[in-house]
Amino acid sequence: MSKVGVWVKLETKPGMRDEAVAVIQEALDAVKGEEGTLPYLLNADPSDENVLYFYEAYASQDALNAHVGAPWFAQFGPKLGPVLAARPNMSFITPLGGKGL
Repeated sequence: MSKVGVWVKLETKPGMRDEAVAVIQEALDAVKGEEGTLPYLLNADPSDENVLYFYEAYASQDALNAHVGAPWFAQFGPKLGPVLAARPNMSFITPLGGKGL
């Protein structure tokens, strides 16, 4: 089975990036216990204080399914939604290689 990746752009409401990061920290902590979750990285856009990016990689589609099916994930969206200016822009990608995979 091939690895699965997700590239996510999050646009926060003006001035709410720190609040979004605080909510996202819960996700960063939760994925430490997910065996099939590989890199799960939060990044800040240095040119736009209201934009965050996630790069996520999973060992397989089953690992991604387990991630989104985790109990903590069901609570994550409702907590993050109030600080976002728009729905997350998600791209599903196929990692081909590199360090950390």
